[in-house]
Amino acid sequence: MNSAPRLLFPTIALALLWGAAGAQSLADAPPAHPPFSDFRTQAPGRVHHITVDDLPAPYASPAAGNPPKIVARPPDVLPVAPPGFRVNPYASGLSQPRVIRVAPGGDVFVAESAGGRVRVYRGLDASGKPESTSVFARGLDQPYGIAFYPPGPKPQWVYVGTRTEVLRFPYQAGALQALGEPEHIADLPHGGGHSTRDLAFSLDGSTLFVAVGSASNVDDPDTTSAEKDRADILAFDPQGGHKRVFAWGIRNPSGLAVDPADGQLWCAVNERDGLGDDLVPDYVTAVHERGFYGWPWWYLGAHQDPRHVGRHPELKAGVIVPDVLLQPHDAPLQLAFYDGAQFPGEYRGDIFVSSHGSWNRSVRTGYEVLRIHRHGGKTSGEYEDFLTGFVLPDGTVWGRPVGVAVAPDGSLLVSEDASDSIWRVSR
Repeated sequence: MNSAPRLLFPTIALALLWGAAGAQSLADAPPAHPPFSDFRTQAPGRVHHITVDDLPAPYASPAAGNPPKIVARPPDVLPVAPPGFRVNPYASGLSQPRVIRVAPGGDVFVAESAGGRVRVYRGLDASGKPESTSVFARGLDQPYGIAFYPPGPKPQWVYVGTRTEVLRFPYQAGALQALGEPEHIADLPHGGGHSTRDLAFSLDGSTLFVAVGSASNVDDPDTTSAEKDRADILAFDPQGGHKRVFAWGIRNPSGLAVDPADGQLWCAVNERDGLGDDLVPDYVTAVHERGFYGWPWWYLGAHQDPRHVGRHPELKAGVIVPDVLLQPHDAPLQLAFYDGAQFPGEYRGDIFVSSHGSWNRSVRTGYEVLRIHRHGGKTSGEYEDFLTGFVLPDGTVWGRPVGVAVAPDGSLLVSEDASDSIWRVSR
């Protein structure tokens, strides 16, 4: 899901349940039907578990057009974390801060998509803010993904995924500006639709994974040339050769991360819109090579999209059900494995996920950071609210989380592109 809606399903008469069309007020809206929920019941520590057995029929509720109304953060409002955690401002005044990645040496790299920059923060002062900042690279076309190569303590390149290509900049540990001009690695499909291009390397450095979201909501790739090599995770060698589709049918795999414990690739996915408040759940999942995740003909296993009835029946049995189903229209964007030492031991190996927030739901959902529990490295399908409070009681929004990363000291850094800030969550 992008930050503003693109109405890509003209056959459906969207019910504008909020705004100028002005139907019911927030006070009139009935509560969500569990296990589905919305911002009104968010609270750090609240556990959720959605399964495919919980899915309603398509169009059980109207499709809603309810984009967020962005307001300034009230001076007395901060994000809300679980008891025992502190939240403080880390940086402000950015230009659409998105993905955060931490270099092996500890410097914090942030992609500023609207500003066309990659920024670097270094150190931490007594107030929990960086001691210095610098611009690593500028003049980029909506930079988003960042990755260091080769993996390990001494990377020589910083890779950046932009709207149209993958670039890499020469680098050595401690450099605050790129050490030379960018090298073009690979062209990427583009031209409308999802523009985010996250990056990740396999643990052995042999494979570069690139997330490429769809050009539409549910256009059929068989008949729509704009969807070629989209709604996929692509794979390349580090020099941009040996291009291939690693996994497919993933509408918008907006966030990628490799589990540092076993090398498994994971992604956070924005599923399709237009089927009602409680369809289709977004998700976080391990990504299997050559795996098919359904888009656009199927979703979450053997559920056919009603806009493609009768299409590709041969694919039905092979649609992978994701590991963790989130609230529909949450719009998860980035994920990070907690490998720090500051949080309690039970957090080790868990996954933090940023949720940018809904526009296609009658009452907002998302606008938070989630924690996915893992027991012995495995997920149960459960997740919990971790960092909330970005939506005010009247439904207006002051913050939209995007990037999430574990800082060198074990705290959690969260970028959000409504107030153009980065927050630090510490124990």
